Amino acid sequence: MALAVVPALSLLLLVTRPVWDVDVFWQLRLGEMILAHGGPILREPFAARHLGEPLPTVAWAGQALYAALREAGGWPLLRTFDALFWLGGFWAAGWAARRRGASALGLALGLAMGLIAALPQASVRPQSLAALGFGLLVALVFSRLRPAPKLAWGAILLVVWQNLHPSVAIAVVWLGALAAWGWLAFLRRRLAPPWVATGLALLAGLALFATPEGIGILSVSAANAAMSRAMGVSEWLPLWAPINRQVALPILAVAGVTAWLLRRSGRFALDELLPALALLVLTMASYRFVLFWAIALVPVVARAAVAQQPEARLPGWLRGAPLVLAALAGILLPVRFSPQLPLAEIAVLRASGAAGTIYAHFPWGGPLIDAGYPQWRLAYDGRYYRYTPEEWDAYGKASRGELSLAQVEAAWHPAAFLLDPQWNAPLIAALRADRAHWRELPGHGPLPGRAVAFVPAVPGAPRP
Repeated sequence: MALAVVPALSLLLLVTRPVWDVDVFWQLRLGEMILAHGGPILREPFAARHLGEPLPTVAWAGQALYAALREAGGWPLLRTFDALFWLGGFWAAGWAARRRGASALGLALGLAMGLIAALPQASVRPQSLAALGFGLLVALVFSRLRPAPKLAWGAILLVVWQNLHPSVAIAVVWLGALAAWGWLAFLRRRLAPPWVATGLALLAGLALFATPEGIGILSVSAANAAMSRAMGVSEWLPLWAPINRQVALPILAVAGVTAWLLRRSGRFALDELLPALALLVLTMASYRFVLFWAIALVPVVARAAVAQQPEARLPGWLRGAPLVLAALAGILLPVRFSPQLPLAEIAVLRASGAAGTIYAHFPWGGPLIDAGYPQWRLAYDGRYYRYTPEEWDAYGKASRGELSLAQVEAAWHPAAFLLDPQWNAPLIAALRADRAHWRELPGHGPLPGRAVAFVPAVPGAPRP
């Protein structure tokens, strides 16, 4: 009963959460272009100052898959499959734990604790595919396959994963920790050498470059990480950063309960525990890795929580019925979007007929791209690696009022503005003062005043 109810409740929880990630919108638009083109898009289509420049092809297959799902069944179908991908990583790791003797109740607790730790990061985005890839890798490593097919399937899985979402570096860390423990055990206890874990770790290192981006993925990832930290993006910062204090609480709680269970029961397997600890260290250094640590934690908690015991098995149809009902609910229920997303204001801006470069608060670039491409190009969007440090410095100066409205107009020739009252207050004040040239559109969002839009007072009139 526990293994029937916990996955179903988890799925129901995910499909009823609002969509809050802003980047998925531009990824969906790019995915549509990938489908129409028949392959990765190699030139920048969205950023006004970078049109035609080389475009990093990261997560191109995941973007195409998500676009195909939305085209097939709209946001409800996409949301449901995204939740299945996200939870599938946990379920695959749970299957591995079950095959290694975990009890049903222990496994249900492991799945629940992993969900508690990672839930704040759950939203519709291709990272869910990475969760599935990692869970399948855990299941493959702990499966009973012979070494040769295990290595062959592992190579396929790693390459597919890296093209769906460029996060196979997580596999390198997890497999590296597993192989390191195996070699230490071999040297100390004369156990069999961990050839499979070592081989898969090497294959994961090679799979990092098995995308159209090739070795360039390293520079793109490094630039994105450096700029994200410089911009104060919470998921790139350590758990002790002030902005992450709230999301750190469930992680610390789950880690504390797990430590208590391990000490109380004394049941653990080092090939499960040590790789999970390596991912916990990564999570402490950067919150974005919590999803993978939560998945790796499932076998650890399942083993430590409840010892093996006789179990009454439900009929197959009854075990699967709750999950099927939760999936149907995901497809039938309307999708909710976070009120922080200015979708209503973007619709009003679209109806105004504005065309050209939109100067917007950068996190909202994704929804603007999805709503207005190709009529709209963006001065800034949430792809931190796309823009130079000098461009981000100029954005900051404009937001602080260190650049005048005339300087912003001269630099961008904007067709419209979509600004945040907190980030862009000086620029909003300047636009409101220039009523001869700019007109403020009425706000229609669920949070009035959350976004402020401006269009030319006289459409088509030349600007000085």
